[in-house]
Amino acid sequence: MDSAIKSGGAISLIQSFRYIILAAFIGNILGAILIPWGAKIFEKGIYVFEEKASIPGLFREAIKWKNFKVIITSFRLPNIHSVKEIHWQKIPHLFIYLNCFMVSVYAIGVLASLAAGVLLPDLRSTAAQLSGIVNGIATVLLVIMVDPTGAHIVDKIVKGERSADDARTMVFYLVLGRIIGTLIISQIIFWPAINYIMSVTKWVAKIFTF
Repeated sequence: MDSAIKSGGAISLIQSFRYIILAAFIGNILGAILIPWGAKIFEKGIYVFEEKASIPGLFREAIKWKNFKVIITSFRLPNIHSVKEIHWQKIPHLFIYLNCFMVSVYAIGVLASLAAGVLLPDLRSTAAQLSGIVNGIATVLLVIMVDPTGAHIVDKIVKGERSADDARTMVFYLVLGRIIGTLIISQIIFWPAINYIMSVTKWVAKIFTF
């Protein structure tokens, strides 16, 4: 950040931040592809944990060659036919939208504060510490709206009041929200977030300047 300020390359640095956001999108794509494999590993890991009753014991079992081979051979890609079991109507739409927005905000919070610091070099330390005023919005949505709704859906599935297909539908749309959020929404709200942090930074500097 300091080198960008000295060289006058603020805009170039901000453009680099956009590439970082794009990298987050690519990471979410890869994560989505690996979900079936991860689910299989977790399933096997839960059974082992029930026997060992400790994380170190679970880890020791995982690094054994025979078990490591099982992990590798468990690799599987998403099944395109499972998409037929996805039903948009069965999941609260507001839950899906808010999750998408929440992920978008989390993706840019720290980057926006750093960018604001570059654009306000005299107040860069203050701006760099204000990522929380952006990420805080996402945290409130997560705690109040997203997490409780997801937990409620899982509870109903466990009780038999919803089908297991609803769990797959929920995971599908949560992951899709991450992909869309980091690809499109994060890029759209990046500059507004920077301006928001800059405005708050100037206000803080004005209030606490003696």
